[in-house]
Amino acid sequence: MQKVTEQQILALAPNPAAAANGRKISQKGGFVRRERSADDTFYLGECTGSGKSNYITTADFIDPAAPVFRCSCPSRQFPCKHSLALLFEIAGQKPFGECEIPEDIQKKRERKQAKAAKAAAGEEEADGVSGGEGQTEKAAKPKTARKKTVTAAAAKKLKKQLEGLELTAKLVQERMRFGLGTMGGTALDSYRQLAKQLGDYYLPGPQRLLNRLILEIEAFQKDQQESHYEASIEVLEKLWTLVKKSTVYLNQKLEQKEPAQDDNLLYEELGGIWKLSELEELGRSRPDVKLVQMAFWVDYDAARKEYIDIGYWADLATGEISLTYNYRPVKALKYVKQEDSVFGVAEIPRAVYYPGEGNLRVRWDGGIIRDVGPEDIEKLRSFAARAVGPEAKNAKNILKNVLGSPILFRLIAYEQIGRVGEQIVLRAEGGDTILLGDPPGAEQTLRWLDLLPEAELLQHQVLLGGFYYDARAKRMCLWPVSIVAPDRIVRLLY
Repeated sequence: MQKVTEQQILALAPNPAAAANGRKISQKGGFVRRERSADDTFYLGECTGSGKSNYITTADFIDPAAPVFRCSCPSRQFPCKHSLALLFEIAGQKPFGECEIPEDIQKKRERKQAKAAKAAAGEEEADGVSGGEGQTEKAAKPKTARKKTVTAAAAKKLKKQLEGLELTAKLVQERMRFGLGTMGGTALDSYRQLAKQLGDYYLPGPQRLLNRLILEIEAFQKDQQESHYEASIEVLEKLWTLVKKSTVYLNQKLEQKEPAQDDNLLYEELGGIWKLSELEELGRSRPDVKLVQMAFWVDYDAARKEYIDIGYWADLATGEISLTYNYRPVKALKYVKQEDSVFGVAEIPRAVYYPGEGNLRVRWDGGIIRDVGPEDIEKLRSFAARAVGPEAKNAKNILKNVLGSPILFRLIAYEQIGRVGEQIVLRAEGGDTILLGDPPGAEQTLRWLDLLPEAELLQHQVLLGGFYYDARAKRMCLWPVSIVAPDRIVRLLY
């Protein structure tokens, strides 16, 4: 029988309500028939519903990492509550009778396999692996013509981007010359107009930074809070760095006769969107990855007008901390599924990592979620650094890159966390100490340390913390996120 966990069901659900409704159907005995195939790849359930006829829902596990769900109900949610209820039946080890795999399911499987084989054959033919000499020569002509068209289009886009960067450079230089305090309503209107134009220059990255600058200046003019001024300076610094480095980067690509895709971080900073296939071609994928989620947070980016679901994951093979980002534009909230906390281990056939340094962004398609076991906790604790000093020094070097993330997450083994006056300090096993704090704009987790139910959690444990530079205190600090005890993970950031 297929092994399905509650964490896997919650991860597949389109929203928490659908999962809750599916659980209710299962708990109340909504199924009048349950069947599965002899090879354990196909499950079927007949479920009572609000319609005249019962609903037939199926789950096809021909690919266990990416099961396919079908249901006769009229719901537009996918998977629907009946499909999720069937998963709860499987997870609950309910009895299933044996059945044959329906003919229509067999045909759908065959069509899918044929489509995959055709795609693979098409790639081989395009590379000249198959086909006669005449066919290869014949196919080469349109391919060459298309290549020239793509190259010309790429060059045109690069030139347009360079024009937009030149306009942005003038704006930044103007602000640096006259100061932020001189930006009145007229100046802000012209900046808003430029921000809109940057979309036409294929520069959504600088566009978002400019929007963020405008928001900070608007807030500064209203309340004169120094924090807005400091944030504006940081945005200007990042914008100027991006303009300078991107100008060199784009000119170099323009000089190439056939600009190839690369894994330069500037591609994404300018607003480029990576496809998983592109990152795989660049060698940025890893097989058989096991990640345990350590924390979860939902942020709102006013400049992007998007909610961002952020997951913090630890690799059970290396201890490396990576992040997942799920972007949900305000205009499309009802179309984009919100991510949620995952209290388990994601076993992933192949994961893809984005370019960058520090905590890399990771993505994957397919995979299963299993419960966290004692051996997983033991592995996590074994990866923790015993001294803060070297980790803080490494973080300082990485955080110098203004285009990167302002926080670097690491696992730290500590002897004790306690108060020194009004401050909370971590003393590592190596004896060195670091001040704990909450980064500006981040969720406040420091307060939860005083509310932990057991005092033992503040002694001889492992902390997942984020190193960041406190500009006002002029020192490195550590943002507490999760505590890894010998028997569990205690989340401060849910």
